[in-house]
Amino acid sequence: MKLFFSFLLFVSTLCSYANVELPLLFSDGMVLQRNKPISVWGWASANEKIVIHFNNQIVKTKANKSGKWKVNLKPETAGGPYILSVKGKNTIVLNNVLVGEVWICSGQSNMEFPVKRAMNFKEELKDANYPMIRHFLVEKDMASKPQLKLKSGNWKICDKTTVGDFTAVGYYFAKKIHKQLKIPVGIIHSSWGGTNVETWTSREAFEGSDEFKDMIAKMPNIDIDLLLEEQMQLITNKVEEIQGSKVSFENESSYKNVDYRDANWPEMHAPEYWESQQLTNLDGTVWMRKTITISKEDANKEGYLELAKIDDQDSTYVNGTFVGTTRRYDEKRAYNIPENVLKEGKNVIAIRIFDYAGGGGIWGDASDLKLSTQNDVISLVGQWKFKVVDIRSQVSPNSYPSLLYNAMIYPLIPYAFEGVLWYQGEANVNRAEQYKKAFPLMIEDWRTKWSQGDFPFYFVQLSSYDEFGGDNSNKGSKWAELREAQSYTLQTVSNTGMCVTTDIGNAKDIHPINKQDVGKRLAAIALNNVYDKDVVFSGPTFKSMEVKENEIIITFDNIGSGLMTPDKYGYIKGFEIAEADKVFHFAKAYIKDNKVIIYNENVSNPVTIRYGWADDAGDCNLFNKEQFPASPFRTDTWETLTKEAKYTLN
Repeated sequence: MKLFFSFLLFVSTLCSYANVELPLLFSDGMVLQRNKPISVWGWASANEKIVIHFNNQIVKTKANKSGKWKVNLKPETAGGPYILSVKGKNTIVLNNVLVGEVWICSGQSNMEFPVKRAMNFKEELKDANYPMIRHFLVEKDMASKPQLKLKSGNWKICDKTTVGDFTAVGYYFAKKIHKQLKIPVGIIHSSWGGTNVETWTSREAFEGSDEFKDMIAKMPNIDIDLLLEEQMQLITNKVEEIQGSKVSFENESSYKNVDYRDANWPEMHAPEYWESQQLTNLDGTVWMRKTITISKEDANKEGYLELAKIDDQDSTYVNGTFVGTTRRYDEKRAYNIPENVLKEGKNVIAIRIFDYAGGGGIWGDASDLKLSTQNDVISLVGQWKFKVVDIRSQVSPNSYPSLLYNAMIYPLIPYAFEGVLWYQGEANVNRAEQYKKAFPLMIEDWRTKWSQGDFPFYFVQLSSYDEFGGDNSNKGSKWAELREAQSYTLQTVSNTGMCVTTDIGNAKDIHPINKQDVGKRLAAIALNNVYDKDVVFSGPTFKSMEVKENEIIITFDNIGSGLMTPDKYGYIKGFEIAEADKVFHFAKAYIKDNKVIIYNENVSNPVTIRYGWADDAGDCNLFNKEQFPASPFRTDTWETLTKEAKYTLN
């Protein structure tokens, strides 16, 4: 019997590629990279003969003993539509194939951010019919080992019905490139919100890195299914210890009621993600309750409940009465409370929160967490009771290194493309100093794996966002340190470009909606560096400084046709100045002869300045006349907040 099953396994292995099969990237409507050898690969039966027809090319090959095959077609100029056919025992015919420019778009949620959520979407739809722009979405997946095939994915032709789901940054980049070059543009979009750079980097890269080789040597051989089970048990044990009761849906129908006794429930602070409090790594369903007091004058009258933002979905009750639900994690909650719901004395707000991935709980601006009555505004900031009733079993892409590289990048190799657009870094701010090594390592890793040379790699510098509450040079700023790591990568890694976005961020939203300017600024880099268009593509970058009495004079590279500020009085904001005591003071600054003069009347012996050194650098207003913002920088090398922070296995 054992021999019989071994024989069946042997036969099934031989038959697994009985028909010619192509990667999901090869499908109707695809875009192939122009002016480079075109890799075409797939699977078939062992030793099966394969014939590939494309345009005027005919190439023959044969599958190896494992059923794998690969050919390189000769480079083609931009054009199409063409037919690509692959014939073995069966024949695959792909229609409407274009040749043009292909860019890979990757990173975390700001790259994932779709056109339909970007600003002016209704207006953008009026100009969205671009059949030569195509978008391939790689479905989210992770794996402990490199995968040959994507989980899912397909090409979409750009029109009003499809563009809303495209990556906004990638689309606005492609739109600009297409309009300038008049050729097809393909976007391969592979991103996952909230992910760190380490999950996008291969194991081999870590093994060859002095910074990470000790870490990766401790990496276990993991099985995702087993890991899910183990993680579920660990989280369940931790939660049950915290709340002193089982994780169960039992009796949850009573949790919305005002008379339910929640004295034994633990507490957490709101607004604040629960992952930064007791419920680390928790995805699932949690009830949160808060008891407030309503005056006699406001009893039985209408009210207005604001709950900031809730990640991901809430069902909200006041004294047992359902008042509303919202599905979007980044949308402010605001619900009307009908008459006769609020009572004199004790009242209970109960929220059933379902978090399917990433951060969870009540978050956002504290000023948006309140209950307004006819005569009062009651702040709901502070401690809330909570109880976990369900835990969603899910391994985070950040649980171990390489999980997304294995499932969402490796299967794309060796598809030919022009370059990469990258928007990521928010998930690495706590290890910003180490990002100076981790980010260049990933870039070099991808270039090595693709064997296409030092292809263009353009990235978006972190925007302005007040994550840690008014951080600046005296308090320290992890976001500023991550921006510095990105600038370091620009200076030290060949053929890279950086898009500065401090002026188009949102201090209260980590996902600013102005993705049009992000895409256009990335396109400017490509147009100048790749497509030989003589355009300004960068804002001012620090060149040198001179101390002259109580002033510091800064010169810049990339000033375009000159420095400017939109401030009508000529005041430049965002500079801080310090003496040797390392205490920073807000500085006055103005432009003179395309240099910036910086001073503070109370600083007699300045030694250094910083510009935009804050989580929220939105006040910065130094530009060149082409409207590209100056990149944040510092002239000192004093110790940073994240100097000792290192990536470790969970």
